[in-house]
Amino acid sequence: MTDVTGAAADVLHTLFHSDQGGHEQVVLCQDRKSGLKAVIALHSTALGPALGGTRFYPYASEQEAVADALNLARGMSYKNAMAGLDHGGGKAVIIGDPERDKSEELLLAYGRFVASLGGRYVTACDVGTYVADMDVVARECRWTTGRSPENGGAGDSSVLTAFGVYQGMRASAAHLWGDPSLRDRKVGVAGVGKVGHHLVEHLLKEGAEVVITDVRQEAVERITGRHPAVSHVADTDTLIRTEGLDIYAPCALGGALNDDSVPVLTARIVCGAANNQLAHPGVEKDLADRGILYAPDYVVNAGGVIQVADELHGFDFERCKAKAAKIYDTTLAIFARAKEDGIPPAAAADRIAEQRMHEAARKPVR
Repeated sequence: MTDVTGAAADVLHTLFHSDQGGHEQVVLCQDRKSGLKAVIALHSTALGPALGGTRFYPYASEQEAVADALNLARGMSYKNAMAGLDHGGGKAVIIGDPERDKSEELLLAYGRFVASLGGRYVTACDVGTYVADMDVVARECRWTTGRSPENGGAGDSSVLTAFGVYQGMRASAAHLWGDPSLRDRKVGVAGVGKVGHHLVEHLLKEGAEVVITDVRQEAVERITGRHPAVSHVADTDTLIRTEGLDIYAPCALGGALNDDSVPVLTARIVCGAANNQLAHPGVEKDLADRGILYAPDYVVNAGGVIQVADELHGFDFERCKAKAAKIYDTTLAIFARAKEDGIPPAAAADRIAEQRMHEAARKPVR
């Protein structure tokens, strides 16, 4: 079923009526010459200009792309609020295979669409886009972060993303086991790409036992070639069933925690870099019912957005790292709120973020 515009009715219902909606603005972008098809979703600007990355992905349908943009943008509102940033939440998706469809012409066209929003949306890297791509986008749009140092940017944000996840793990360990140390803890990392391979380095440095998996064999070999002590398994399904696993770190695409994976998880803690790990509402309760401590994804993976936000004001790595280190304290505060309110940590994080956005929205415009 579609409406008169041809948009899928369930997407419009999500936008205007469901709990997953409430977005301020959604922009559909098309440039026939370059082949660009993109969706820019702004969930909230209550705290400031919407900030979030650009995902380049071969979606099965335009409907799937719109739904993903809406979901990701909403998640960025909560992430930015919990990170203490003066930014709302936004996200963009470009429909296509980045290996085949990405071109300079397409990225420049995309940059013009972002620029047309006049600063309401600030973009950055995400799955399928990289620092070099943001350098191209920035030629048409000054509201672009994640650029190379040579072009006035901060470079790769995955370094601080991984650092923040590591701090979230330490906080989770402190809450569950009374000690933040990860030494001799068995940690399974699903996805060792841009963020995951940095996370592995942190874990090994502290003395954790690491098991990895990735759909790309070259990504696995990059880790095992450098660190022969790291073991690997064939797939995520095998990883989550690994005997003796203490912590599971989903670091690939979203939806890792679902009706199939949660019942068979062997880990006591879930803390990873992937966005939107909970496949649907209710999964957070399923985790809690099994005694699995879940560190909300948008809280622990905020190191990257802390970095790109800082880029707008003159990037300083040590200043950003100090802010990202506070993810440890924020994660502990969420666990404390969850215990106090008798709710799962994901719900506690949502309450704290919503309170900050609500208070900001109530302030008079000066």
